[in-house]
Amino acid sequence: MELRNQTTPSEFIFLGFSKIIEFQDLFFGTLLLIYFATLVGNIGIIVATRLDIRLHKPMYFFLVNLSFLDICYTSTTVPKMLENLSMEKKTISCAGCIIQLYFFVSCMGTECVLLAAMAYDRYVAICNPLRYTMIMNKMVCGNLAASGWIIGMVNSAIHTYFTFTLPFCGVNELNYFFCDIPPLLSLACADTSINEAVLLAIGILIGWPLFLCVILSYIYIISTVLKISSSKGRHKAFSTCASHLTMVILYYGSAIFSYMRPISSYSFDKDRLVSMLYSFVTPMLNPVIYTLKNKDVKSALKKLFTKKYFSDA
Repeated sequence: MELRNQTTPSEFIFLGFSKIIEFQDLFFGTLLLIYFATLVGNIGIIVATRLDIRLHKPMYFFLVNLSFLDICYTSTTVPKMLENLSMEKKTISCAGCIIQLYFFVSCMGTECVLLAAMAYDRYVAICNPLRYTMIMNKMVCGNLAASGWIIGMVNSAIHTYFTFTLPFCGVNELNYFFCDIPPLLSLACADTSINEAVLLAIGILIGWPLFLCVILSYIYIISTVLKISSSKGRHKAFSTCASHLTMVILYYGSAIFSYMRPISSYSFDKDRLVSMLYSFVTPMLNPVIYTLKNKDVKSALKKLFTKKYFSDA
């Protein structure tokens, strides 16, 4: 496969930054703060979960995977964005764009699977509590997580291949902040209907079934919870799902809006805002959302950041 031929530019120029030229310093500071908060929050969850034996459960195993994924998510795009914000020319090499697109789309695909796995975990915990430890054993959890990473990487390889085999005819100005499929397809000087068909087909074959699995899991969960006679019991059951459901709505809502429609209907001024939601904001909110109503995680994080682990030693 020859990715860089005579029709592929040696570099791409990001035009998205020109829209915020007057607020560039403010955007740099905000983005740096978001990235720092994302790293601290998600690393905190990973370390606290590993150190606190109370959190050695399937639910938190998937949360650790999600936290690591969110670190990868933001690290794929934000450092380059910060670099460009500090430079006059906002560019990325063709090879850098290929790598950025591959890892970014890999993370998106992996998150789809992880969110579905977490929904299934909550379904088993609430609808089949007596068989929970038997069903959600280490092997099942490991296989679900591994399948998420594999599906994400394979899915991304397909999209990256089809995107960079298109001729760009020397056009290299991306109306975006980072390399993503829709803005790259908009630069192609050839018919992109096959690319759009592949995007739609994979969404139908992988994205929608996973989303339906989440919906079905919550239909059964809600049905089971409503049968609980105690209001306290219902509240406790719902609270264990509230964090995950919030993440599902934020992620799937923005991802479906961004990828499940024709390229011709894109308005990149609006789509840039949506892309920020699932690529920067959601990874930062993940630690906050999952700790707000989770006493065990809050206790573990408090223990970690107050160095109680060391004082107990």
